[in-house]
Amino acid sequence: MDSDEEEVLLLLALIDSPVKKRIWIHDINRQHRIHGEFHTLYPRLRLDEDRFFNAFRMTTENFDEILNMIKENISKSFTKYREPICPEERLAITLRFLASGDSFRCIANSYRVGCSTVAEIVDEVCDVIWTTLQPIYMKPPTEEMWNLTSEEFYNMWQFPNCLGSIDGKHVTIVCPPNSGSNYFCYLKKFSVVLMAIVGPHYNFLCIDVGGFGKNSDGGIFENSVMGRRFNNGAMNVPRPKLLPRTNDVTPHVLIGDEAFRLQAHVMKPFNQRVSRVDRRKEEYNKRLCRARRVVENAFGLLAQKLRIYFKPMHLKVSSAKKVIKATCVLHNYLRSKTCNTPYLQNMYFTTQQNNAMNNEYQNFETLQLSGDRVRTQFVNFFNP
Repeated sequence: MDSDEEEVLLLLALIDSPVKKRIWIHDINRQHRIHGEFHTLYPRLRLDEDRFFNAFRMTTENFDEILNMIKENISKSFTKYREPICPEERLAITLRFLASGDSFRCIANSYRVGCSTVAEIVDEVCDVIWTTLQPIYMKPPTEEMWNLTSEEFYNMWQFPNCLGSIDGKHVTIVCPPNSGSNYFCYLKKFSVVLMAIVGPHYNFLCIDVGGFGKNSDGGIFENSVMGRRFNNGAMNVPRPKLLPRTNDVTPHVLIGDEAFRLQAHVMKPFNQRVSRVDRRKEEYNKRLCRARRVVENAFGLLAQKLRIYFKPMHLKVSSAKKVIKATCVLHNYLRSKTCNTPYLQNMYFTTQQNNAMNNEYQNFETLQLSGDRVRTQFVNFFNP
């Protein structure tokens, strides 16, 4: 058999071989507006407030308010080929994903849409939720905001001059391709780090998302944008002030655990071996840990409200970052609705906020104090 005959036979084999044709819309999904969950179950859920809350982790009033805020940015144009998915359904799909942690395949089957369609909707809507709600519910910090937080921390947790509690949360993800060990953390899983500064009412003040799981919390904070701004004096931190009932002028500080480096603006507990033999230091540790736990509680509330954190995120790292940021700002939004305290109302609605960060270097005495000296002042305050 010569080469020409071989080519002819090869062409005939290719022509006769069955080719699996891809279809634009699966037959099951063509019944989207008849059997889809949005058109069958969703209207009934709106008639039962408890069931709706269990499904979407918010009330119908909250759902409608968020929808009104973002619908212009998630609406799609009508074409002569097909009718787009409406903004209300796009938000419902996204909140179902965040609230339940179900897979894209499961949600696609329920709503009678494509799996890739669900992935695109979640990615886009989470991004819009963050960009729309962040200027209201996670504003860039100002001096007025820090002063409010410091006063409320002292009133609630009896820790003066405290700007917030800081810690990192390892958010489990599926190992990204070609990432090596960058995302593999000490918990023996792959993760990205949510670094957060939390206020006294479990509200997120500042967040940094996307740190490698292999890195320590202290290293991630110091290399983050907010960490560098704190080090450069560009976070609008109020000037040092007297601790209550003392003559010690003390800077405002963040409080963290042993993973952070002791600095003039970051307080951490004493080593257990040191505090065990010194009652004064042990009392300081007790008071600091009592106030610091608000960040742990905030992470717990976030995960209990939005069950996406109970399972590994089967997402690209870029999409996981959008999901994490959207959940944090949704957490703040829902806290403002369910925890109607004067502090939160002033933080989000009545305080005059200047959203421009102060980029000038604030060269006042805070920067001349060592972390050890500041910590000693707090030890003396807690042990009069």
